[in-house]
Amino acid sequence: MGKFVDLAMRNAIENEMPYEARALPKTLYALLTQTRDRFPERPAISFQLFSDPGAPAKTLSWSELHERVTETANLFRSLGVGPKDTVAYLLPNSNETAIVLLGAMVAGVVNPINPLLDADQIAAILRETGAKVLVTLKSFPKSDVAQKAAAAVALAPNVKTVIEVDLRGYLTGLKRLLVPLIRPKMPVKHHAKILQFDAAASAQNHRSLQFDDPQEDRVAAYFHTGGTTGMPKVAQHKYSGMIYNGWLGSTLLFDETHVLMCPLPLFHVFAAYPILMSCISSGAHMVMPTPAGYRGEGVFDNFWKLIERWQATFLITVPTAIAAMVQRPVNADVSSLRSAISGSAPLPMELYNRFRQATGVEVAEGYGLTEATCLVSCNPVDGVKKVGSVGLPFPYTNIRILRKTETGFYECLTDEVGEICIANPGVFEGSTYTEADKNRDLFAEGRFLRTGDLGRLDPDGYLWITGRAKDLIIRGGHNIDPAEIEEAMMTNPKVAFAGAIGQPDAFAGELPCCYIELVAGANATVDELLDWARSHISERAAVPKYLEVLPELPKTAVGKIFKPDLRKMAITRVYNAALAETGAQVVDVVEDKKRGLVAKLKRGPATDEAAVKQKLGEFTRPWEWA
Repeated sequence: MGKFVDLAMRNAIENEMPYEARALPKTLYALLTQTRDRFPERPAISFQLFSDPGAPAKTLSWSELHERVTETANLFRSLGVGPKDTVAYLLPNSNETAIVLLGAMVAGVVNPINPLLDADQIAAILRETGAKVLVTLKSFPKSDVAQKAAAAVALAPNVKTVIEVDLRGYLTGLKRLLVPLIRPKMPVKHHAKILQFDAAASAQNHRSLQFDDPQEDRVAAYFHTGGTTGMPKVAQHKYSGMIYNGWLGSTLLFDETHVLMCPLPLFHVFAAYPILMSCISSGAHMVMPTPAGYRGEGVFDNFWKLIERWQATFLITVPTAIAAMVQRPVNADVSSLRSAISGSAPLPMELYNRFRQATGVEVAEGYGLTEATCLVSCNPVDGVKKVGSVGLPFPYTNIRILRKTETGFYECLTDEVGEICIANPGVFEGSTYTEADKNRDLFAEGRFLRTGDLGRLDPDGYLWITGRAKDLIIRGGHNIDPAEIEEAMMTNPKVAFAGAIGQPDAFAGELPCCYIELVAGANATVDELLDWARSHISERAAVPKYLEVLPELPKTAVGKIFKPDLRKMAITRVYNAALAETGAQVVDVVEDKKRGLVAKLKRGPATDEAAVKQKLGEFTRPWEWA
């Protein structure tokens, strides 16, 4: 605790002994058992179905969680799941979601799937991971998860068993009685056998595993990356990487007295590893408000009261959630809060300042990625926070800033920007993805994972992310970092979110374009915002050539602004303007695995095809007839 203050202290931890020499459990079940033995009656996880601070909640102690994980692992083994077989789950947050995540890792390989994906994408992931079992929701009011699951299973013949979790158990009184009468109907039939989770798991032994748990490392999770367009890539995670994340949390940050408020989804690595694994390692208490977390009805309106209810000491968050929080008055006692930890996307300085002003609490920004079983670096909670940086590399994490050249990799100097490449116990060298083809050219010098993120290391060892290699706006060969535009727009008090992309341009290849979501109740014209851009963006070439205010920017489940949707909007707008006289128009923009975003065109009654080819030939992006 408190050892991670600066680079010298970080190095001192690393120099105590090699990581392999640390006496850490080899398997997840051994780690969970160790914590159960240390803190049997302390709270482990809590969940409340509704956001009201007085709503009923259910808490499991470490003994109870251990029992539930044991019986669930035994259930999966009874269904033919071995150490190399996959159990997928399509679930919002609940205590059962954490139990299924852990039980599936103990019995086989867990594959969490984002319930916001459509049925075809879910089916593609189920086929890619060869899932034998899918755990999902029983049909429930105001949710389409069960219906999506049924449609996906119909397209995934490898799934033999579907296990249904019923959220009705979290309801009381009349609401509980009404659910059976108003459950949505299930239109899609599939081939798999259906079991009820509570009944099937409680029929199993909850005191001990009914199978061997060999004390050795193995792959125990498949997490899909991105996956809101096209076919997601699937990353493999080993016990050792999960336990490394937990060891970092328990060594540097948390102990059994801490309460972590985590409204992030358990199908994402941020919640599953830095948070849940840190709680398992340290004995800290993880609280999940509502199935949809930050997206849950009333969560932001009740947020400060939820902090007070649970006496949360750490808030786990993302920049888009911070932006929503600071639009609401702090109407509760949040003095228990020690720090907020933010990840998933860069935190603008303006948001940091607004949050600190509202709460008196600092935000420590960190960095991790699915491919590395998450954690890479963090601003030290007890040390110097360089706002805008993602902090110091964690102990046993080696970060190098490299540039690929014709003769090999060139190591960048201090403060020189290149690709962030990492090696640590969470990196599965050579086999990051399930598809062998996806691992080609993924490692520098055989062991440093190429993240695809651009960044630099400063003289104090802090890592600064300057952009995504693929997100750079390339205007006539000149590289523009979208973060420069976004950060400048975020200093405007009327702006809640800003998403900058490169829109196609016949002359320059790309021009900067920015989409804005305003703070609730604010009004600002496009001209007013463009004036702000011109006076706050230092690089003239980076001033947006087009700016649009949207009611809401598209976001991923963890609150990142989802730029592929913004790019599709921009391609449609720019191409349709170019096609105005040709009789053709763009009807869709789709993701193609090899060609990227492709515009689909529809012919009109008098389409001039030669003019279409001539007009769109001036752009670099591909197109085809629908």
